[in-house]
This record gives sequence, structure tokens and C-alpha cells, in this order.
Amino acid sequence: RRTTHYLFIVVVAVNSTLLTINAGDYIFYTDWAWTSFVVFSISQSTMLVVGAIYYMLFTGVPGTATYYATIMTIYTWVAKGAWFALGYPYDFVVTPVWIPSAMLLDLTYWATRRNKHAAIIIGGTLVGLSLPIFNMINLLLVRDPLEMAFKYPRPTLPPYMTPIEPQVGKFYNSPVALGSGAGAVLSVPIAALGAKLNTWTYRWMAA
Repeated sequence: RRTTHYLFIVVVAVNSTLLTINAGDYIFYTDWAWTSFVVFSISQSTMLVVGAIYYMLFTGVPGTATYYATIMTIYTWVAKGAWFALGYPYDFVVTPVWIPSAMLLDLTYWATRRNKHAAIIIGGTLVGLSLPIFNMINLLLVRDPLEMAFKYPRPTLPPYMTPIEPQVGKFYNSPVALGSGAGAVLSVPIAALGAKLNTWTYRWMAA
């Protein structure tokens, strides 16, 4: 049973890294600027919370959500190295800031004396609210990401998807606020799904 759970954890962490590189941070943010940042915030918040709460409730130990986020971060840094080896600049893949949000989830679980429902509702909300804020600070530190998008176009993109000059503020005046709001709402049911996956996995193994 334990082996099956750990396999699930590895699969989710690997898939989360692939999502980040293929459809997430990478140049997705720079292609469509702030409009895509909202979509990116939602995808990253929900992706983090489903795996982190699964792992945390499986062990029952506060701290494992942060450990899970650290695994995701390490995987993405390894991917950065792979792109660097292909000749791209080292900040071509920008590693999202998952760890502080996962720490808030752990803190909620610890502060509520391992209350699963509090972790889902309060922890899920905190992850959705915080990730866009932390990640915007992260992205602002990147060396002119729009220039990166033009200078190093994504090799897998078809010609019609080449980066365009963004109309900042045309769609959303505050991408962080919108990303946080939408992320907070959507992260709660996704956290509940991650918690339910524990039950389903146990039932599946017992069958």
C-alpha cells in the first residue's frame, strides 16, 4: 500500500513539472503577458494543492506539503538545466514559487490539530490566494522576460503562436488580484479532490 501511494506522489510531481514547462511558466507567461498570468496562477495553485494535500494527508505529518513542493521545485530546476544544455539562457524556464504556499497549507494542518476539513477549506484558500502573489514577485525579478520570448522562441510552437507585443491592462487591470481570487475559489474543491484520492487509492488497493 505504501509503495502504491509513493508511486502516486512521484507521478503527480513529475506531471506537475511537465505542466509547468509545457503550458505553465516557461514562455507561456511572456507570450500573452498578464492575461496568461491569471490562467497560469489558477493552474499552478490547483496543481500544487491536489498533490500536496494528498501527500500530507497520507503521511498525516505537517511539513510533507512543503516537502512535496520542494520535489516539484527540484524537478523544474533539473529541467532548467536541460534547457540550458540545449543553448537557452538559464532563466528561460522560470521556476514557480510553490514552497511558501505549501508551507501555509502545512501550517493550517498543524494549527488546526490535523483537521482534514480545515486543511481543505482554509489551506486550499490560502494556497490559491498566496501563489500568484509570491510568483509575481518571482517573475518581476526575471531579466526582461518579453525579450527572452522574442529572442528565444519556444521550439515547439507553430508559427501562428509566436509571441506578440502584449496589451498590458487591456484584459485585466490586476492579474494578481484576479489570479488570487479565482485560485482561492478553485483550490478548495481541488484540495477536496486530493483528499478524496487518498480514500479512493485505499479502496482500489483493497479491492
